[in-house]
Order: sequence, then C-alpha cells, then structure tokens
Amino acid sequence: MSSVTEAPAITVRPIAVPDSLDAADAGPFLELVRIGNAVCLYDAGHDYLREEPEEMLGFMQDQSDWTQPAFAAEREGVMLGAVRMMISNEPDAQAVEFDLMVDPPVRGQGAEELLLAEVEREARARGLSIIQTWTLHRPDASGQKLAPSTGWGEIPADDGPTLFALANGFSLEQVERNSVFDLTGDFSLVERMLAEALEVAGGDYRVIAWTAPTPPEHRDGFAQVLARMSTDAPSGGMVVDEQHWDAARVERRDARQRAQGLTVSVAAVQHTPTGAIAAYNELVIAEDHSGATQQYGTLVLKEHRGRRLGTIVKCANLLRWREVMPESPRVSTFNAEENRHMLDINEAIGFVPASYAGAWKKTLVL
Repeated sequence: MSSVTEAPAITVRPIAVPDSLDAADAGPFLELVRIGNAVCLYDAGHDYLREEPEEMLGFMQDQSDWTQPAFAAEREGVMLGAVRMMISNEPDAQAVEFDLMVDPPVRGQGAEELLLAEVEREARARGLSIIQTWTLHRPDASGQKLAPSTGWGEIPADDGPTLFALANGFSLEQVERNSVFDLTGDFSLVERMLAEALEVAGGDYRVIAWTAPTPPEHRDGFAQVLARMSTDAPSGGMVVDEQHWDAARVERRDARQRAQGLTVSVAAVQHTPTGAIAAYNELVIAEDHSGATQQYGTLVLKEHRGRRLGTIVKCANLLRWREVMPESPRVSTFNAEENRHMLDINEAIGFVPASYAGAWKKTLVL
C-alpha cells in the first residue's frame, strides 16, 4: 500500500525593514535582495541590474514619498520568493507598482500565486484598482513574440514570466529596451557629438553639472524637471501617478540616496533667459564602484525639444562620469521602445541592447 506525502504548505508573511543590515531581524530582507538579484541574472542574462543590500535598505527605510510593503513566501522557514510594492503617497494615487521575485530553482511551486494575491489584497485594501509590474527578458530569445499595445518592441511570448502575467489577467502595455555603454572604450565620438549638439542648441542654453547633493541654487529648478518626468516621459498604456516636487522633496531624495550609498552625477541644460532647467541626465552607482553604472532619469522638457538637448546631457554626463567614476566598466539604461528619439541618441553614442523589459497592467474590480 502506497501513500502520497503532501508538500509542506507555503505561507506568506510581511518582511520588516531592518534598522541595519546586521540587525537581528535583517535575514528576510537580505534574502529578498539576494532573490531579486538572482531573478535579474536569470531572466536578463547579465548582472548589470544588481542591487546592493545597502542600496535597497536606504530606499526602503525612507517611506516619506513611497509606501513600500514587502512580503515573503516561505516553506518550512525557507524563503521561496518575495514581493515588494511601491505605492505613491500622493493623495490622488491610482496604482500599485510591484516586483514579484521567486527564486528561479523553485519557480512554479505556488509562491507566485500567493504573492500576487497579497498584491491584490493590498491594492483593494487601499482602494487602488491598478496593479503594475515589469518582467525581464534576454535579447536573443527565439520563438514566438508578444507585442505591447503601443505596437513598439516585443518580448518572448513563451517566457515563464510572460505566461504567468497573461494567465493572471495582465496586459502588456509597453516594452522597454535595456541598453549598455562601454565606459572603457574611446570617447572621441561622445566628445564630437557634444560639441555639435552645443552648436545646434545655441547661446540660450548652457550646461550645468553637479555631484549630489543638489546645490541649493538648483533645487527648485531640479524639482520642476523631476516632476515633469511623471508627465512628459512616454508610458504606453501604463498608469503613471503624477508626482509633485519641491525643493524639500529634492533634499529628501538626496538624503535617501546618501543613505543608499549612491554616488550621483547630474548633467543638466539650463535655459539662460528663464533660468529653468530644460533637460537633465543622471548617472548613479552604488558603493561597489567596479559594478555597472545605472542611468536614472533622462528628460528633455517638451517645450525645449528639437535642440539636441538630450544629446548634450547624455554626452556631457558620460564625459564627466569617466572622471568621477573611472572604475565602472559600463552604463545600463532603460528606454521605452516608442521613444525613438532617445534610442536614436543612445545608438549614435554607442549603446547596445542587453535585455528587454515588459510593462504589465491589470485592472482590479474593487
């Protein structure tokens, strides 16, 4: 007579944000970081998106602008996966953004469904009907492809994360390209492109740059351009909660980035007749300076487009970064596939595709 032994149940519990990485309760948080990095490596095929524990801890400890609940799925005390949510603290927020991460060796055992159920429960409890997430994909995947509602770009249709999102009622709303630039190569093209773009822009525009924290005289202007990122950047069918910025929020952001151990270089173009910041680019690296640099925001305000300001801020910051952070071998950045103008600039500078991201949305019935 044979008997079937059922696998131990998977349970879900909150992950506390520890006071420090060596705190007694830091274990689940550290495991969340480990699993997140393992997922990025497995799905994207490279480690350019790796996050350090200090980096994530500094971000999650300051929840003044974003509420960030996190949950773990465990079986017999072993974490199989985790989910981390980001919910804007703006009063008119509509969406919950989340990263659902299951350790690749234990995918498909039920942790995904339990963690997604936690996201939906959290969203409903807050009266938010939109939940959104992103999946990573290798650039050389074969087989059938899936295009987003924008019609720009595609991701593998039979990747595990794609199949999971489709099976659970999500729609693919945008594809982003993850591109990398070799910081160890020749910069003569970057220098030439910067000089040509400055000539096109003309005398009404000048380059300004700083290493964070933001100088007091630029906090108000930088706040204005950061606010426009939530309204001016292409978002496909995704819901982007408008963000309100002022000098105090810029100071909070600078303090948070210091706590994360980040070095941040900003190159901007100032419109001299008005004093407004018309464009900006950020390059960021964690305490391991031998790792990949992340490009955060790059934006040219709509009313200043057509003057090659995007080329100026990208090239100026790359040249500056070579002096500020010579140890880093590459820059990694994401751009929407429909943002053809910015991709044209990247390709001309020398960025090449490294992976792709699918942006997914689901509307809940409250």
